[in-house]
Order: sequence, then structure tokens, then C-alpha cells
Amino acid sequence: MYKKILILIPLAWCLAELLAYDPVLSYAIAWLGSFFIFYLSLYSAFRYHQQDLPLHQQIMRPLILIQIIFAGFMCCSSIFYVADHLGYGYISANGNALFLTNPKTELIARCQRLALLAHIGLVYGLIIGINNQQAIKYHLVKPGAHFLIKCCLISFGLTFLLNTFPALIQFKYNLIYISISAGTLIFLGGILNKSLPNFLFGSLVCSLNFIQASLSGYKEAIIVQLILLLFLLFPHYKKATCILLIPILYACIYILPTFSVVIRAQSWINKKSEKEASLAAMETFFNNDKADYIVENNWKFLTNRFSEIEMFSQFVAQTPSQRPYSWQILSNSLQALIPKALWQEKPSTEALAMQRVYAYGVIQKASAASAKTRPIVDAYLIGGPIAIFMAMLLYGLTAQWLCQTAERLFGGYQLGCIVIFNGIFQQLWRGNTFEFLFNNICYGYLLMLFIFLFLRLNNILIPAKTHENTAHQSLV
Repeated sequence: MYKKILILIPLAWCLAELLAYDPVLSYAIAWLGSFFIFYLSLYSAFRYHQQDLPLHQQIMRPLILIQIIFAGFMCCSSIFYVADHLGYGYISANGNALFLTNPKTELIARCQRLALLAHIGLVYGLIIGINNQQAIKYHLVKPGAHFLIKCCLISFGLTFLLNTFPALIQFKYNLIYISISAGTLIFLGGILNKSLPNFLFGSLVCSLNFIQASLSGYKEAIIVQLILLLFLLFPHYKKATCILLIPILYACIYILPTFSVVIRAQSWINKKSEKEASLAAMETFFNNDKADYIVENNWKFLTNRFSEIEMFSQFVAQTPSQRPYSWQILSNSLQALIPKALWQEKPSTEALAMQRVYAYGVIQKASAASAKTRPIVDAYLIGGPIAIFMAMLLYGLTAQWLCQTAERLFGGYQLGCIVIFNGIFQQLWRGNTFEFLFNNICYGYLLMLFIFLFLRLNNILIPAKTHENTAHQSLV
């Protein structure tokens, strides 16, 4: 049972709270606390996970994938911001860094403890939600790469069709991510089975997506593709993946921040073509005069854009001392579920989500930047620390239930978890503002059921036999 690990997980948070009078030490313990939870839930003798597959072969399930990405972004990325705040890179007269403790340091430490509390709630939900008695109810009649290729092409083709139906446009990105997940899985199958056609098809899908992501000006799309590749390769090529991880991380940190800034400036502002924008971005890295600019921009990315603890601290500083807790966010989130076709005057979900960002002075209305809140911020604004823990507990339970439902309906891990769950519910990887998150979960679930019914009515999925209902179908 999981009772032992549930007792151990909050220990670091309790210690950080006891040492809150020393903000730097409290922050350090809270920051290390997330790594302690990673160790307990993924490596220790107390870990609790689904028993149908070895842990390294279920790396795309929420306990591993969502926890690492969500908690890594929410909890671990703050170290650069804190290092900058404490004086890293700024030298005093006697040559020592200026490590000053002030009210802002205390606020940052408090936010880190709240982030750790959210991590605890998330893992509690993921672990409690595990069902080791679950049986796979349906299997594909003809599993294999041919089905994945059809799934990839049809999903991608439907995205063009949805452009003509604005009321259904919210399903477009779900289908794109299903197509990308299927294509990446085909690429893996081509490597494992030494199938040149599958390898070439998967390579084409991954390459086209990578090129499109690079030209979009958004770093996240590139990172998503890299995560898919690395996580799918890891169970089969552990050493090679770990060796590649360090240079890939370094390349992402060194190249992506500046590359995306140049792409946005050239394409979005100067209205240049994609080719001209990409050439300008690449030339930046071959210009010796730009070396200092690249380093400075990368540090700004690590200390500000990579971590959202500064934004979180602005909300915490004003709530509830200046602004009371409010349930308006939940009201907005439920309102966002109403289809535009049924409510022509429905306010823009983006505008609703940005209202509190403007109200708290995180960014100005004149700014073109989008700085929407994440689940931990929204939960805090609703009810403080208790709301954070409860929201993240429900977040973990929901993610685990959705993943297990997808596996039960679609023949197991590869199609159910990798393609369907991580395609439709990719927004759960990192989280989003409640308005978008509720919408994604609700309509994503409906899309998942629609896909299941389509495959079932066309006898592509059939009920699994009693002796087969615990076996995972392999597609590659």
C-alpha cells in the first residue's frame, strides 16, 4: 500500500515551515524538498506505481511525465531567479556576492513553500488515484504501425477541416498533438524494428513539427517535441538518452531563448517572411558581437521567463492583505465551458484570464505579452494554501483517472496513454489557467469518448477476451 510514502512526502515541507524564520534556509529546504519527493515517488523502496509494467516502461504516465514537467517547472526552475535575487553576478566592493535577506526574500521563500505544498498535493493525487485492479476492456483488431500512420494522417487532416467550423476549433490542437504523438511513436517503432518506411515516416512527422515549431516563435512547441522523443527513447536506450540529455539541455538554454526572441522580432514585429526571420535568428549565433547579448538574454530567460515565482510572489503579496480571496475564477471557468454557439455574447476566455493579471499589476494592458496564471496561482487566489493543496490533489486524481480511462478503452499503454491521453490532455503537463484547464479537461474527455465510439462502431476496437484483458497491445 501507499500509506508509508504518503507519510514521508510532506517531511521537507514541514521542516521548511519550521525554519521559516530563516528565509534563505527555508527556501533551500523547500527547493530540495521537490527532489526529495522525486526520489521517494520514483526511486525509493517506498515508491508506489502501477504494477502492470516496469516503472521505466511507463514513463509517459502521469506519475512520471506530469510530475517531472509540472513540478520541475513549478518548483525547481526558481533557483535561477533566487540566485539572481541573492546577488549572483553582482560583486560588492570586497569582491563577495551580496547575499541580503529582506522582506522580498521572505516572500520568495514563502512562495517556494507553497509550490512544494502544491507538489505534495499533486503526488498525493497521482498515487491515491492509481488503480492496480484495472482491466483493459478493448483491443484493436489490427494493432501495429499501419494503424498509427492512419491515426497520424487522419488527425492531422481533420485539423484543416476544423478551420471551417469555428465552433469546433478548440478540438484542433488536441488532434494536432495526437498526430504528433502518433508520429513520434512510429519513429520509435522504426528504430526498434529496423523498419525503414516507418522510420522515414516518423522522421518526416518529427522534422516537420520541429521546423514549424522553430518558426512559430514559441519555445514550448520545440520543447514538447524534444520531451516526446527523449521520454519515448529512454526505456529502450537509457544510457544514450542520458548522455544526450545534457547537451540537449545546454543547447535549449543557450539557443532557444535568443532564437525565439529574434524570430518574434523579425516575424511578428517587422513582418518579415519565415525564411528571412529564421536566417536572421541563425546569423545571430555566428556574430561574435552578439555573444554578450546572447548570454544576457539567456540569463534573463532563466531568471524571469523560465520561472514564474516572481509573478506568483506578486499575487501572494497582495492576497489577502490587499485583495480578498475570490471564487470568481471558478465562476469564470464554468462560464468558459459554455459553447460559443450557444452564447454569442460569451466573453473571450483569454480576456477573462488576463483580467486578474492586469488587476494585480503583473503586466500592463498596453503590453503585448501574455502572462496567464498557472493552477497554483489560481488556487491560491481562491482560498490560500488549503485551496492549493486541494486543487493539486484533484489535479493529480483527475490526470490519473483520465490516463487510466484512456488505457482501459484503447487497448493499453501505447495507444491509450502515449497517443490518446498525452495527445488530448497535453495541457496537463504544465498546467494552465483554470479557465483553459477546465475547458481542456471537459471537451478533451468528450473528444476521447467520440474517438472511442467511432473506433468501436467501426469494429476497429473490439471487447478484449477475459484472458487478454490485462495485456497491453503493442503498436510498435
